[in-house]
Amino acid sequence: MDTERISIAEACLQAAHEGSLSFPEIVGKLIAAGFEGYLVDYRRNSQTYYLPNSDSFTMEMWPSAGTVAGGFDAAEVERLVRWAQANPADYSYTAFSQMVKAVGCAGYLVSFIGRRVVYFSRTAETHVEHFPK
Repeated sequence: MDTERISIAEACLQAAHEGSLSFPEIVGKLIAAGFEGYLVDYRRNSQTYYLPNSDSFTMEMWPSAGTVAGGFDAAEVERLVRWAQANPADYSYTAFSQMVKAVGCAGYLVSFIGRRVVYFSRTAETHVEHFPK
C-alpha cells in the first residue's frame, strides 16, 4: 500500500473520531483514493482497508470503552445507525462504537462496491445497512 493512500485512510479515521467529516464525506474520500472498502474489528481495535488488487493495510483505532457483548441486538444496532445518520449534537464516533459494542456488535464491513455496511456479532449474526441511493 502506498503512503499516500495510507495517509488518506489515517486522515479519514481521525476525522471520524473528531467529527470533522461525515460518513458520506469519508466514503467519498476513500473511494476517490481507490479503496473498495474497509473492516472495523472492535475485538482487535483495528481497521483494515482494502484495494481491488487485494492489497490491504491495518491500523489501530482509537479505543472506546467496554467490550463486545455476547448477545446481538440487531434492532438496537439499527437504531444506533439512525442516530449516527442524523448526526445530532450528542453524536460522536467514539460513543457510537461504545454503544454498538454494548449491544453485541463485534465489527462491521463497509463495501463501497456493494454499497452496504454489514454489522456482525461474535456469533456471526448480522444487520445490513444499504447506502442511500
